[in-house]
Amino acid sequence: MTRVVYPAVARWRAADDGDATRFCSTCAFSSACLGQGMDKSALRDLHMLVEHVGPFTPGQHVFRAGDPFEAIAAVREGTVKTWRVDREGREQVLGFHLPGEIIGLSAIENERYPCNAVALDEAQLCRFSFPRIAVLAARVPGLQKELFRLMSRDIGHAERLAGDHPADARLAAFLHDLGERLARRGFPPGRVHLAMPRADIANYLRLAPETVSRLFRRLQDAGLLRARGRDVELPDLPGLARLAEPALGN
Repeated sequence: MTRVVYPAVARWRAADDGDATRFCSTCAFSSACLGQGMDKSALRDLHMLVEHVGPFTPGQHVFRAGDPFEAIAAVREGTVKTWRVDREGREQVLGFHLPGEIIGLSAIENERYPCNAVALDEAQLCRFSFPRIAVLAARVPGLQKELFRLMSRDIGHAERLAGDHPADARLAAFLHDLGERLARRGFPPGRVHLAMPRADIANYLRLAPETVSRLFRRLQDAGLLRARGRDVELPDLPGLARLAEPALGN
């Protein structure tokens, strides 16, 4: 049997940091702003300043539940996990946020963060003052629409992947979804780096850790993934999508 070898991925980095007028390649708002004819210089003219913060080391909190809400942030590099404590006092994983994705939107209503956000690997963020981005959104209809889309997408992900679907469909959908989100940001298709431990994946999918470990082996035996540590290759994306179909809602 031929052993397949592919390069390891330490963490997800921004493919292009942009410059004085161009947005970073992973910018969460670039398409909405550019669609309205606005580049970085136009944002500066509106006093819409973007603050680069980090790096956050693995395990370091970006914010904690109950902290006052002042800003939303876009992941620029690395992976950020959001989580809360449920009524029984147990950790409940809410999501994993990749480069180009937004954290903090759930704090808008009560003006305090309702959950915790922690870096899973070395992470850097772009921080946006929410009062200023709210003014900008009023001027840029496409940006307002993008904010609503991001909020509804996060809710939809959680509902689909934690729903009453077969366990193998949930894991397949999780891996397929990660791959698609990264590919949209210009990362190599069919490859994911799992910055999160499998116990966190199990928590997010509402499965037992031993079930997730067993399913990883089953998917590997079926030729739907190849894993080396936390680096995973997805050689049969159509097959993975078929298995994930109940959870993806296709």
